Amino acid sequence: MLDRRVNAAVLLACMVSSATAFVPSASNHPVRRQQQQEHGVRSTTTIFAPLQAASIETPPSPLTAWGDRISDIRKLQQEVKKQIIPEFGIELSAADVGIASDDTQAQLKYFQENAMEIKQKMQDHGAVVLRGFDLMKTQEGFQEFYNALGMKVCQDPLQSVSARPTADGKKDSPVYEAVNKESRKNFFIGMHNEFVGTRAPRAAAFVCFKAADTGGEFLIADGRRMFRDLDPDLVEELYQRNIRYSVMELPFFGWIDNFPEPIQGPIMAGIKGLVTAAINAKVDFDVEMLWGESGYDNTKMLQARAPKQPPIVVHPVTGEPTWFCNVHSHSSKLRKDRESIYGAERFEDGASQINKSDMFFGDDGNLSDEQLQHMDEVTMKNVRFVKMTEGDVVLLDNYKCMHGRNVFDGTRKHAVAWFEGWEGEEEMKKQNAKVEALAA
Repeated sequence: MLDRRVNAAVLLACMVSSATAFVPSASNHPVRRQQQQEHGVRSTTTIFAPLQAASIETPPSPLTAWGDRISDIRKLQQEVKKQIIPEFGIELSAADVGIASDDTQAQLKYFQENAMEIKQKMQDHGAVVLRGFDLMKTQEGFQEFYNALGMKVCQDPLQSVSARPTADGKKDSPVYEAVNKESRKNFFIGMHNEFVGTRAPRAAAFVCFKAADTGGEFLIADGRRMFRDLDPDLVEELYQRNIRYSVMELPFFGWIDNFPEPIQGPIMAGIKGLVTAAINAKVDFDVEMLWGESGYDNTKMLQARAPKQPPIVVHPVTGEPTWFCNVHSHSSKLRKDRESIYGAERFEDGASQINKSDMFFGDDGNLSDEQLQHMDEVTMKNVRFVKMTEGDVVLLDNYKCMHGRNVFDGTRKHAVAWFEGWEGEEEMKKQNAKVEALAA
């Protein structure tokens, strides 16, 4: 029994160490536990070099801009149903603007001279799909492209997670791989906005350096239309109760069942305390550890749950209500349902086993199968499959546009850059404020 307890203690120490390797590090964040309801995007100055893909010091992803609390969510949804929402995800090609696909200098000049117009299109339409620009076929050209637009690059919100490699393999590169692993090819990445805890980039640019042989489409969906189309009763319940994610599972505690039942409780309490302290020392938001059983093999596990948050936010620039909820990607039930179509997930390392997620009401209540099914149906109704070829870029507003990825075969190399904002964003806010004042 003594040897067993020693082995258990060693195993626990290893798991605590492993667990903290897969959560965002506080070393990049000088202020711990920023208030969730903080409004506005954190302002960080970035060097703008439109003609160079120069290496710069990349700031952290900004704090999530939740916006003001909506007093009557049902009434607001009814108002949105009566509005005409702009076309989503418009396309812009080199041919459309009279530039040859191989004239990269003319393309760079076009992006410099039309930067505000393109960013306004992103705001109005949620996303812009750019095609036929050879400039973005290389990482250097891709960086020249977004610098020319005046996009302010930031770190990936999962900066400290080793599972997110950079596209060129360089540690400080601002361009990250976009889930190209062959081991993940049959994993359908559900629709989501990019955010971790209290941090979310304002925008992103996804680029294709090599398309998969088959499949691998980049998926986008309009958060405004999601909010409009969901069942009003469900919208109100979700908004009033808030939502909460489990962000990590530690499914390694089946060995506790080998101990006599009277001492299992104290052991579990001690483990929970140790793991909670270790993880909360590493992240800039509060994480609560709860005991449960793994949905895959019923093994005793600890589940890390993030603080509750609203599923609908007020857009930080336009003030529009938009669906900002990752149930489609995070729900364990919806992932299991997709496994029946695409095959089971392939867990080839510890990170894959730990990085499991699920979603609950903010009071830890479970969503019903019917509610999850409805959200899945509304999501897929609004999903657009974008087949990208080399050099294609999707520039998107992370608050208005959800993204995902289809299953694929063959070698796929897509990448992404995240942005804390862009030059001219404050001017856009002022213009929207003037329009609202005139309409009032």
